[in-house]
Amino acid sequence: MDKVAASAAAAVADIPDGASLAVGGFGLSGVPNVLIDALYAAGASGLSVVSNNCGVDGGGLGVLLAARRIARVTGSYVGENKEFARQYLAGELEVELIPQGTLAERLRAGGCGIPAFFTPAGVGTQVADGGLPWRYAADGTVALASPPKEVREFDGAQYVLERGIVTDYALVHAAKGDRHGNLLFAKSSRNFNPLAAMAGRVTIAEVEELVEPGELGPDEVHLPGVFVQRIVVLSPEEAADKRIERRTVTPATGTAGA
Repeated sequence: MDKVAASAAAAVADIPDGASLAVGGFGLSGVPNVLIDALYAAGASGLSVVSNNCGVDGGGLGVLLAARRIARVTGSYVGENKEFARQYLAGELEVELIPQGTLAERLRAGGCGIPAFFTPAGVGTQVADGGLPWRYAADGTVALASPPKEVREFDGAQYVLERGIVTDYALVHAAKGDRHGNLLFAKSSRNFNPLAAMAGRVTIAEVEELVEPGELGPDEVHLPGVFVQRIVVLSPEEAADKRIERRTVTPATGTAGA
């Protein structure tokens, strides 16, 4: 039951070229950066990634993207990753953009063994009708477009059929975890990490703090260990290395001495 791996490198060593990955994170929050860096060092390429967004230039999945290790991305947000946009528009990267809530439910459904479900999100758009550019040609024309999906009426309303997502591996980041794989996520990092973890056949979690089994109360466990196969414990320096996507400063009010 002790799922702690010797290192991040050891934990990702068996991820092969062409593997599919569900990767946690929401913006820069809860991104499994140490596992991503270890995967980059391992050299795996031709990866199919499912993640809310694809990191930023020089950070998160952006590291793999810049190295041309990612062949396909399924996500809902391009963000401010200029290299992501460049590769997509240049026809170097296949991209399936889907509504954010649908992405979340597709990951959850895959993890729960639900092959497909109906949702109203996307009805009457190219999400349901097909034609979204998945890959561009070098001349800017659409080389590969999304296919149409089944639409069915329930109680007088239209719904589109979406497939659950199951991936070969999942990489996630948690605030705490025990040796059995039970995980606790902090704040907005809880948005996609539990869902990505559920979708992976082999889930690898990096944790900021390792606790012993039983130290996490039942109400603290956001994801049970049955979904997790490997645990990587971060060093204090790795756990503290958290980037800020956009720095803002609150304007000063009043004047000195007033």
